[in-house]
Amino acid sequence: MGFAETFKALSDPVRRDILILLKQGRMSAGEISEKFDMTNATISYHLRILKNADLIFETKYKNYIYYELNTSIVEETILWLSDLKGGPENE
Repeated sequence: MGFAETFKALSDPVRRDILILLKQGRMSAGEISEKFDMTNATISYHLRILKNADLIFETKYKNYIYYELNTSIVEETILWLSDLKGGPENE
């Protein structure tokens, strides 16, 4: 994972909203699209950026692709930010 891709993905509010949706569990692209007033192509674009940043992963089941939050990358980013912040616990 590159932090540049992670922060680029997190910089957009739509992508952050998608991550919040996926926090509840896996969803298909169609289910995600229903929550936004934008085209399926636009949602696919955002999903691709999130996937390239390893913030989500996809699994295929029959004719559907499901997206899930990659919690290990989220945790790694949080730990890095916490370490960057520093403080008495990090000394």
